Amino acid sequence: MLEALRALVEVESPTAEPDACAACAEVADELGLRLLGARAERIASDGRVHLRWRFGEAPAVLLVGHLDTVWPLGTLARWPFEVRGDTATGPGVFDMKAGVAQLFFALSALDDLRDVAILLTTDEEIGAPTSRTLIAETARGIRAALVLEPSAHGALKTERKGVSVYRITAVGKAAHAGLDPEKGANAAVELAHQLVAVAALSRPDAGTTVTPSLLTAGTAINTVPARAASHVDVRTRTRAEAERVRAALLGLRPVVTGTALTVEETVSVPPLERIASEALYRRAERLAAGLGLAPLREAAVGGGSDGNLVASLGVPVLDGLGAVGDHAHAEGEYVEVPRLAERAALVAALVEDLRA
Repeated sequence: MLEALRALVEVESPTAEPDACAACAEVADELGLRLLGARAERIASDGRVHLRWRFGEAPAVLLVGHLDTVWPLGTLARWPFEVRGDTATGPGVFDMKAGVAQLFFALSALDDLRDVAILLTTDEEIGAPTSRTLIAETARGIRAALVLEPSAHGALKTERKGVSVYRITAVGKAAHAGLDPEKGANAAVELAHQLVAVAALSRPDAGTTVTPSLLTAGTAINTVPARAASHVDVRTRTRAEAERVRAALLGLRPVVTGTALTVEETVSVPPLERIASEALYRRAERLAAGLGLAPLREAAVGGGSDGNLVASLGVPVLDGLGAVGDHAHAEGEYVEVPRLAERAALVAALVEDLRA
């Protein structure tokens, strides 16, 4: 498993580099051929390549993962893949190339792969803009989906917040800030009014956060800004909260005379609610006990995954079945080597149990 993990990590695959992701997909395809005896179906979408395996005419269990990472090309030169004692480190090792290795080895332990499908995408880190249709198509008719994303400090992820990103743009009128500012319409002031109202949409008690983030405004110090824009990051635990915030944002109206507003939703990943995971988690608890593994734990997390998209289709989903480790998206991410085989064994048991 470590050699398979090394092979995946040593082909860098930042989401922003589709050709690099395609090269990593080649490595994954070779692993699939060697361990499962079959090459993937390659699905091209908007310059990207995604991989899918389907065994049998109507697969019932879907295993989901992604090959893209957040690390830019060249990271490997200063931070190579390395195994030190009971940990392995390297860019993308935890999120989520170890999960991909575990997926292949879990399935290779089964007597046959009837009723199983695998989907590995290359754009998960940016909200699956090119694979969303493929995910929906692949999940059609599936009875359960297992997501090999990394665990939350060892816990399986039975709840994930939905993620939406909005861009709010205010358009006004430029004027000289010293000679005749009254002839302008200040887009920056308009945006400031709106962002105070936007931030007030947060409901921490319901798990809803609404965060204005990246801001731009103006072209010169001595000019009334004619344009200002902000991205807004929205995280919600329920669809009802996501819809409440969406309606409020799309309903924003200008405050400063002479300005106009546009609101665009650029990313939309629905929440993975616990109701979609609970039955699968109980099944995993029972199987883990039967394997002699330590008792499982569950967690709710703020980040979304492709599992959110599958769950939105009404498919039961269990997420966080991948590596045990830490520091996703952070310098020094690592996985615990002894836990790789344990989690692969759990995934294999879940697939067998679900097929039965």
